[in-house]
Amino acid sequence: MTQSALARLLALLDLEKIEENIFRGVSADHRVQRVFGGQVLGQALTAATRTVDPARLCHSFHAYFLRPGSPSQPILYQVDRSRDGGSFTARRVVAIQNGVQIFTLAASFQREEAGFEHQAAMPDVPPPEALEDEQQLLLRDPALPPQVRDWVARERPFEIRAAVSRGLGDRPPRPAADHLWLKARGALPDDPAVHRALLAFVSDMTLLDTALLPHGKSIFSNIQVASLDHAMWFHRPFRADEWLLYAQDSPSASGGRGFNRGAIFTRDGVLVASVAQEGLIRPR
Repeated sequence: MTQSALARLLALLDLEKIEENIFRGVSADHRVQRVFGGQVLGQALTAATRTVDPARLCHSFHAYFLRPGSPSQPILYQVDRSRDGGSFTARRVVAIQNGVQIFTLAASFQREEAGFEHQAAMPDVPPPEALEDEQQLLLRDPALPPQVRDWVARERPFEIRAAVSRGLGDRPPRPAADHLWLKARGALPDDPAVHRALLAFVSDMTLLDTALLPHGKSIFSNIQVASLDHAMWFHRPFRADEWLLYAQDSPSASGGRGFNRGAIFTRDGVLVASVAQEGLIRPR
């Protein structure tokens, strides 16, 4: 029986321990030119988590993409146990391929703790039931080239429904803000660390493209794009197999770089995570 895309992703995040503080990850798709950034984020976060008391969950991480990763070779994740404090645990992860660093991540972990509470309000957008699966919407486009159609038609671990479809390639310019509903295509285990790793994975999927909306371009236009860094803060408990609203905006683009922000809410309006990313958006 063929594994579902979600099962394959969960297997991808289940790293092999090869030595104390050293883990090995593989890539699922060898047909692409470079490893998807969300995969490295999820695997590195998993590696760090494997060295931390399970009672302490990641509340933030900050990462830099240094070099493209090759999907044809394993990635080694070396964890530095920076600090185990009374309230917080700090870890640093270096991802290595062919003897060189391709990615670094610094993460902080904390036990659940009561304290002051406030949050931003969730944007007023249509519910996911009122929107169409973005994958099915794109596949209805008769102008899609065959190779792009094959890429779009692949089974995906997450379902995404956009308030306004972005489409592929060049498009009419519009404000640099977007709202996407997303959830895993299947039930997930109850381990909150798994849900954090999966949310880190999917948080990199659409964010960079937001900076191209005002310019009428997309990551499929004649543009050189790459994630440069990625930061994420986990505020409150959530499940990645329930609908989450990913509100994205891009306050600035300059110097060949686009800066993007994201806020992730449960469908009942609870802010569960925030994201920030800068990416390369260089016209070819």
